[in-house]
Amino acid sequence: MNRLTPENPSPPPPVDGRASRWANHREERRAELIRAARRAVHRLGPDVPMEEIAAAAGTSKSVFYRYFRDKAGLQTAMGELVLAQMQARIAEAAASADAPYEGLRAMVSAYLGMAVRSPHVYEFVTRVPATAGTVPDGPGASGGIGPAAGPSEAFGSFFEAVTELIEAPMRRHLDPANRVTLDCWPTAAIGLVRAAGERWLATPAGERASLETMSQTIADWLFTGIAAQAAVPAGDPAVGHHT
Repeated sequence: MNRLTPENPSPPPPVDGRASRWANHREERRAELIRAARRAVHRLGPDVPMEEIAAAAGTSKSVFYRYFRDKAGLQTAMGELVLAQMQARIAEAAASADAPYEGLRAMVSAYLGMAVRSPHVYEFVTRVPATAGTVPDGPGASGGIGPAAGPSEAFGSFFEAVTELIEAPMRRHLDPANRVTLDCWPTAAIGLVRAAGERWLATPAGERASLETMSQTIADWLFTGIAAQAAVPAGDPAVGHHT
């Protein structure tokens, strides 16, 4: 009898072709539902009920609950799609950037561009669900597939991932000895980008600065601070520590 050794491992179990095909079908169907939901939110707004999202997708609300458990789960899934697309844009922009500042501006532009192209989708994937602190309604509350997505997860996961997108390339340019900057700057940066960006989005389109201007302004704030734009005399002690 042959013993099982690293040189003579047991053969892997046979692959169930039907199970594999079914899993692929489920993943494809899930992706279709996310894309359909995104189109519905883009057109109908972030407050669109699940019934109308399902109708726009040509299916029933129970199907969405089966795949996403509740509306918070759909928010999280759609946020992952938006992030994947944003990550691709950021990677492309960072690869063509000649300097850290240009890379930072490209990242800010990718974030703001996603938001301004579809503000309804942006609000949908970043807002706290109306059911926060309550038990989710609908069949998916107890019978959905996969773990439930709580309100804090649906709200927080998007910005945590955006923070990581900003952090990864900037770590290559920051002094590794400066632990405070390495640990705190990315989180502070996305807080500033988000707050300024959402204020910009709330400004009427006719009064709003252009995407290019806003991206450059925020990048300036993050990279060099506001001293260059401050209305203070040259040599004022208030800007004495600016470098």
